Amino acid sequence: MKGDLFSSDHMVQPADGPGMSVQTAKSIRYVVNGEMLARQGAMVAYRGNLQFERKGQGVGGMLKRAVTGEGLPLMAVRGQGEAWFAHEAQNCFIVDVEQGDEFTVNGRNVLCFDATLAYRIQTVKGAGIAGGGLFNSVFTGHGRLGLICEGNPLVIPVSPQQPVYVDTDAVVGWTARLHTSLHRSQSIGSMLRGGSGESVQLKLEGEGYVVVRPSELTPQKEH
Repeated sequence: MKGDLFSSDHMVQPADGPGMSVQTAKSIRYVVNGEMLARQGAMVAYRGNLQFERKGQGVGGMLKRAVTGEGLPLMAVRGQGEAWFAHEAQNCFIVDVEQGDEFTVNGRNVLCFDATLAYRIQTVKGAGIAGGGLFNSVFTGHGRLGLICEGNPLVIPVSPQQPVYVDTDAVVGWTARLHTSLHRSQSIGSMLRGGSGESVQLKLEGEGYVVVRPSELTPQKEH
């Protein structure tokens, strides 16, 4: 798995050719020459000969959000031109998915992606029905995936010797071949807020990376 997210410098310069690049910390620029996909309502500006089409509300036109199982509507952008995408001034970053790779991501963190990428909805293994079930979108193929995150994302390596435990509200996504399960533990933060003291985390084991947003607050519902 490659991409600016996994390098020492998260910022990349706008691309000269077709495809996506991080324009600023809060926006992604996409040079369209054919077709790409984005979350509905995320386009903030464009120029050129572009057409926008809402995707249907079936599985092919929706990305699942974690915990709630709600759908995130998508739109197709076709033609030749440039489009800029952003969402609520959240930070933007890009992950490159190579042939044979998989990247699992929370649907609420998807901003836009290449039409060459395929995606499927699946329940997170080991998550059972806690919180209504954890549904994520798994991207495969070859292309770029533009994601958003509240704040600068944390990229944490996972190794067989060092599993990582992530708050289920804070996890953004992870690389393929990581094993997931739910883990219950005592949470100091929960106890300080007057809770029961018990917290549930997503446990990731194996070899790869997990991406985490620097907040455990429950995200607002989509507008």
